[in-house]
Amino acid sequence: MTAPASGPVPASFLPDAEGWVPAARRVPSPNFDERPAGMPVDLVVLHNISLPPGQFGSGDIEAFFQNRLDPDRHPFFATIHQVQVSAHFLVRRDGELVQFVPCGKRAWHAGQSDFFGRGRCNDFSVGIEIEGSDDLPFTAAQYATTATLVKALRAALPVQAIAGHSDIAPGRKTDPGPHFDWDRFARLADVPQNLLPFRPPHS
Repeated sequence: MTAPASGPVPASFLPDAEGWVPAARRVPSPNFDERPAGMPVDLVVLHNISLPPGQFGSGDIEAFFQNRLDPDRHPFFATIHQVQVSAHFLVRRDGELVQFVPCGKRAWHAGQSDFFGRGRCNDFSVGIEIEGSDDLPFTAAQYATTATLVKALRAALPVQAIAGHSDIAPGRKTDPGPHFDWDRFARLADVPQNLLPFRPPHS
């Protein structure tokens, strides 16, 4: 389901008691575990992903996050098909929202990471993959869905910051990349600048 980012948060984007978002198509991944006891979920991490690299709409992202990727389908897949990872959410090019892991569980999306001295960002973050690449713009539908989702997560969880994967793993990761328009996202999601700690306020 896609949704406009303007106006109040649609109830269908708010996580239910089990951490699933009703507006999302549910595609459960086995690549998660329990968060540390009592750990607040206060960070949202934005990523980009495309499989095969630079191609969209293949369904391979879902297969990857479910450990079903066929190593013979593309040369790149042979290098990653045994990697066990998943974000909580995927926003497809048409704005469709897909959920793999409940918000209360620890999805394996950030890897080796650090947020202002706090390591193991998977412990306290929700990961959102946006179908795209470092060298192409994202779609209006993706901005709308991502913004609506982040607004809902802020309403449901003690979110204190939104960061890119490149912010918490500098030198190792580059996503969501130079084409992600942080100002546009922040405006649509009603995110104040102080929740974007790696982006100083406009002078």
